[in-house]
Formats: sequence, C-alpha cells, structure tokens
Amino acid sequence: MSTLSPRRAVYTGVFDPVHCGHLDVIQRASKIMDELIVGVGVNPDKSPFFSLDERVELLQLVTKPFPNVVVRPFKGLAVRFVREVGAGIMVRGLRTLSDMEYEFTMSLMNLNLDPGIETIFLMAKEEFSHVSGSLLRQIALLDGDMSKFLPQEIQKPLRERARQRLSVS
Repeated sequence: MSTLSPRRAVYTGVFDPVHCGHLDVIQRASKIMDELIVGVGVNPDKSPFFSLDERVELLQLVTKPFPNVVVRPFKGLAVRFVREVGAGIMVRGLRTLSDMEYEFTMSLMNLNLDPGIETIFLMAKEEFSHVSGSLLRQIALLDGDMSKFLPQEIQKPLRERARQRLSVS
C-alpha cells in the first residue's frame, strides 16, 4: 500500500459549470493544503452541459490564481482517484442539511472503501449556500442574470451552451 500525503487533498465534483461556491471551497482548501487536486468527474446520473474536457479546461482557467491547485479529469470512484494521486484527504463542500446527510453517508462509505483516506468538510459561505450547477443551467436556459454566482470567464461559455441546447430542442 502506497504512502498517502496528509498535505495533499482532492476536491472532486462534476463542476457543470464551475461556480463561485466551488471556487470558494477551492480557494479555502488551497490555503490549508500544500497541494489541492481538483478532480473533475463523471456522474452517470447527470447529463452535463459541458464535456469532461471542457469542464477541465474551464476549471483550469478559473484556478490559475492558485499556484498549488492542479485540475485533472477522472472516471470511476472518487476514493480510487484520491488513492491514485497519493492524497490522504478528500475535501467536500457542504451547503445545506441535506448535503450534510448525503456527504456524511458518502464519507462513511469512502472510509470503508479506503480507511487511509480522511474526509474534511468546508461549510459554504452563506452567499453560496443556495448555488448549484443545475440551478445555474436553468437560469442560463431562461436567459437570467448569473453574474453573482459565476466567475466572469464561465458566464459566456454557459450562455452559449444554453443557446445551443435551446436551438436543438
């Protein structure tokens, strides 16, 4: 069994799209870790607006200010990805009580799958506690104002993708 770094953490998600709540967790986690790997994954239960490669590219764009943050795609179980990159910590963001219940259950399962990996939780700031990718995709489809919730670099690509989706349907 390889040695896991207690100062390297992984923050996984679908990030479709990456929003200010995600960036807040990334910024805060990058301050307490030597290295933060943002793992962009696939959720078989979701139909993302952006491809895996596009989501990685958008995340790389908005995480440039953080020198100790690396963005990587992955497929499969998050806990396996954390092990593969040699991290000892999984970072998870919590917005609501329902998030807490879900994430608590997931952290117990991950601990059973790999007892060498710990999970730490960062509570969302109040201004981001209601923000989700699915809500932002809906706002984009209905041509609403997303400026409070999305980094400037993400607003145009999301709006363009929403227009493409509307023109197809």
